[in-house]
Amino acid sequence: MATMLSMRDRLRLALTLDTTAMPTHSNPAGRLISPTAIGAFALLLWATLPLLTAQARRLPPFELLALSFGVAFLLGLPWLARQRCTAAPCLPPGSRARAWLFAFGAIFFYHALYFYAFAVIPPAEASLLAYLWPLLMVLFCALAPGGALGRRQVAAAVLGFLGTLLIVTGTPQAAPAALPAGAQAGAVTGYLAALACAVIWSGYSVANRRYGEVPSTTMVSVCGAVALCGALCHLALESTVMPSAGEWLAALLLGAGPTGVAFAAWDHGTKHGRLALLGVLSYATPLMATLLLVGFGFATLTWTLAGAAALIVGGAALAMTGRRTSARLQSA
Repeated sequence: MATMLSMRDRLRLALTLDTTAMPTHSNPAGRLISPTAIGAFALLLWATLPLLTAQARRLPPFELLALSFGVAFLLGLPWLARQRCTAAPCLPPGSRARAWLFAFGAIFFYHALYFYAFAVIPPAEASLLAYLWPLLMVLFCALAPGGALGRRQVAAAVLGFLGTLLIVTGTPQAAPAALPAGAQAGAVTGYLAALACAVIWSGYSVANRRYGEVPSTTMVSVCGAVALCGALCHLALESTVMPSAGEWLAALLLGAGPTGVAFAAWDHGTKHGRLALLGVLSYATPLMATLLLVGFGFATLTWTLAGAAALIVGGAALAMTGRRTSARLQSA
């Protein structure tokens, strides 16, 4: 009973702290929304990220980066203005700056690599490789000081590797238009870029816990900086492609959801929510994303794709069943 009461007290404390960083702090109903639920909402939005990226993959990666994050920044300005009208929390010197730079680096490089991967390899394969991050998040926690890498985590890593190998060596699907015939080197870098996405985002999700005192409104200015850097890189490295109506819509939806609200929600969830539960819920995201790609005609549901999805998601689920890793995730 004492343990149960202690858990309830901690949950109430987390919910109370949550409301200081969210725009719902003035609304009593907002206090009923747990940080874990807010983080789970980000996972639902990210299930649409591959579909929307595939819809706009004709656009150069940095151009798409600038457009989508520019929309996210503009939509987040009212929230940022409202937050600045309230009393700012007292933070340790340099804490906000470190958190800002950390988030900016992770989000900028993740999406630059993500959009590039979608431009040069089939969308379903890029999506599944990038969604190795739930498994890597578990492994990183197990390898951290105080963690323990058990046999379940080793087996999960093997399953994830086999799923990755199946994608890379399996029968290729129709390549996207941006991939010139015979451009094998580009395909290899595309696979590596998608794998790098998984490493970047898993590391960010685990380490972001250290900046729990920094409000999630920080993500608005991060989105603005990502858009600006994306625009500068586009002007320096790419040729501008005029978006079609469908590509404009995809960029707007990206900015409103997967590259906008989702980051503020995930930032809040990983700082204050149950990271273990978020890890479990994240395993459904690549499956939903793959089904959306298949349903909208951007991928064909082959045995190779289905087998790779089963191995990657199954490996991540197996990794989460380890008690030591789960404890580490919740206390990180």
